[in-house]
Amino acid sequence: MYVTVDERVAAIREVLPGANCGACGFKGCDDYAAAFSKDPGLSTALCPVGGAEVATQIAGIMGEDAAEAEPKVAMVMCQGSYGVTRQIMEDDRIYTCKEAKMFYGGQWACPYGCLGLGDCYNVCKFEAVTVCNGVAKIDREKCVGCGACEEACPNNIISMVKKKNLVFVACKSLEKGAKTRKLCSMGCIGCMKCQKICKFDAVRVENNVAKVDLEACRNCGMCEKECPTGAIVNYRKRKV
Repeated sequence: MYVTVDERVAAIREVLPGANCGACGFKGCDDYAAAFSKDPGLSTALCPVGGAEVATQIAGIMGEDAAEAEPKVAMVMCQGSYGVTRQIMEDDRIYTCKEAKMFYGGQWACPYGCLGLGDCYNVCKFEAVTVCNGVAKIDREKCVGCGACEEACPNNIISMVKKKNLVFVACKSLEKGAKTRKLCSMGCIGCMKCQKICKFDAVRVENNVAKVDLEACRNCGMCEKECPTGAIVNYRKRKV
């Protein structure tokens, strides 16, 4: 039996980076390439690793204009490192964040923060994640936005955001201010100072924690300057 092979599939597979990270929504690069034979209208910009260059190459193969996709990066919504939050227990038998979450909720006083055992680090194929002083950190230059770390985090404190967004609240605690202060010195206490000073209506305090509307935010940094605990982070001032 003769099976016709779409030559475009092989050509697309050739330009894909081979990371097989699954960020495109398919199991890997082979499946993404093969999908074009069934759906020629499939977006050419689903590969965050290859970015605009690969999207343009795929579009050329398909005879289309290149689709545009804004680059994304991962952000860890927690700063609860040693000295910032309290370590309430340590168990040498627990090796992963998933296990810590399942059995006792983690080693830190704050149950909403980074569990610090590196599940995100272990799944990152691009050396963009490190665990420093008990909390995960993302290298924005190395991060390709594949989302593997976000999926691996059992406490849901990693979010994928557009790379152009530079200001965010690095806290997910839902406790009232007084209790949050006892749990973490850099946690959001829901004081609403950030909400009041924002000229773009981009910050809202909901369920005791501030949230930045990343579409409305202009990265001005006023909320960060006003925050009394340092819970708001401004990447405009950082190298990564």
